Amino acid sequence: MKSISRFYLYPFAFCLGMAAATAQPYPAKPIRLVIPFPPGGSTDLVGRLIGQQFTEAMGQQVVIDNRGGAGGNIGVEYAARSAPDGYTMVLGHIGTFGSGPSLYVKLPFDPIRDFAPIGLFGGVSNLAVVHPSLPVKTIKELIALARARPGHLNYGSAGIGSASHLQVEYFKLLTRTDITQIPYKGTGPLVTELVAGQTQLTITGIPGLLGQVKAGRLRPLAAASERRLPLFPEIPTAIEAGVPGFVITTWYGPLAPAKTPGEIIARLNGELQKMLQKREVLDRLANEGIEPMGGTPEQYAAHIKGEIERWGKVIKAAGIKPQ
Repeated sequence: MKSISRFYLYPFAFCLGMAAATAQPYPAKPIRLVIPFPPGGSTDLVGRLIGQQFTEAMGQQVVIDNRGGAGGNIGVEYAARSAPDGYTMVLGHIGTFGSGPSLYVKLPFDPIRDFAPIGLFGGVSNLAVVHPSLPVKTIKELIALARARPGHLNYGSAGIGSASHLQVEYFKLLTRTDITQIPYKGTGPLVTELVAGQTQLTITGIPGLLGQVKAGRLRPLAAASERRLPLFPEIPTAIEAGVPGFVITTWYGPLAPAKTPGEIIARLNGELQKMLQKREVLDRLANEGIEPMGGTPEQYAAHIKGEIERWGKVIKAAGIKPQ
């Protein structure tokens, strides 16, 4: 009986040994970070910075996967359907995880149910800019021109439902103006077309506009922030310029698919907090006009719920019909 027992124990012991040999600490292979917009915009810039820092901290390459289209929903859906094993993240922001649920009738994902928030990374103030050919130098002049020519001015957005779409619509609501949207597939294309004079204005995050504003190819009118920006202290806030209440921060933070193990979420959040304490990261953020945020996964989840409620009210008040 003893020899028979040992015979049956050998395969069991062999399997345990194989499992121990193959089990590796996380991460054991490259990690994918989905950026749900094309290269060149603010989301892409922030995502690449996060990916670089995660790569250095975790000893595995974080591969950037730009999946633009449908206001960011294509990339977000891809992430929602990915395996919850810690090897796929998506960079969430104000459009895809704030305004999107109120803009689309049938989203192919649920921003609350289908994701495990990792943490907020940073927030970006927004600039109202125009092509230099537009004969306005202040927000008040822009408002006067738009009211004199309702429907004739146009603005570029990063797509229907994107942050830049909602920000201009919010501006229109506050200023009682009529400006026509021209949607593009991301901030990069919208800025390129604005510089080329194919559109006349936009309101979007500083990182995507920084180089063009400094080069004089775009004219800034006002910042949608509570106080003047350190990068552009000469530019008034929208409040100073005569648009009370026009304060918008475009926020960014990675998320993983729902049911990703809690210990993996905790590890990723811990690395996120560490990177936000590094001097080189803080300097880079300051140079790009990004304010560090941070916080726990729970705080990020609460932030998302609050933004969905906030932008739902704006969309309803502006009369924007869900797509």
